[in-house]
Amino acid sequence: MTTADYLRTPETVLPCELAYGTLRVADSPIVNHQRVVRELAFALGSHVRNTRAGELLFAPMDVVLDADANLVVQPDLLFVGHERRHIVSDRVYGAPDLVIEVLSPHPRIGTLDERVGWFAKHGVRECWLVSIPQRQIAVLSFDNRLVVARSLHGGLDPVGSRVLPDVRITADMIFGW
Repeated sequence: MTTADYLRTPETVLPCELAYGTLRVADSPIVNHQRVVRELAFALGSHVRNTRAGELLFAPMDVVLDADANLVVQPDLLFVGHERRHIVSDRVYGAPDLVIEVLSPHPRIGTLDERVGWFAKHGVRECWLVSIPQRQIAVLSFDNRLVVARSLHGGLDPVGSRVLPDVRITADMIFGW
């Protein structure tokens, strides 16, 4: 399937992605996954809105990482800074500044290494990997297609972000449900 074919498919709330021409569709996420997405959206949404830093969007939202290679992903949450707002129209055409993936016990679409590799390769600046069982948030910073920094945050340890340096979020805030 091509990117053009994918973009012509009917809208759906099921997680769908196009991985180098292969359409991948998954079941809907579990309740705890959605709880974490909700809490992250509330916490980050308030910060982004108050600072006017950019735009926060959440799945299902198509991110066309590489139209020619037929690569379209749907991260759980994504942030595009104000300076790069031109990549957001009916979909996101290009790499967001920040993507957040809430990890499920059984990966729904593709492998984690595969996804992180795509994000790094295509210019995402930062990726948060949120583990529900460990109640931790791993922050990966990318530069020149490589992971240049990695930090792990749990409990009351503030999540450090190069993309949103003033954000004040802890794992306990996200897993407080």
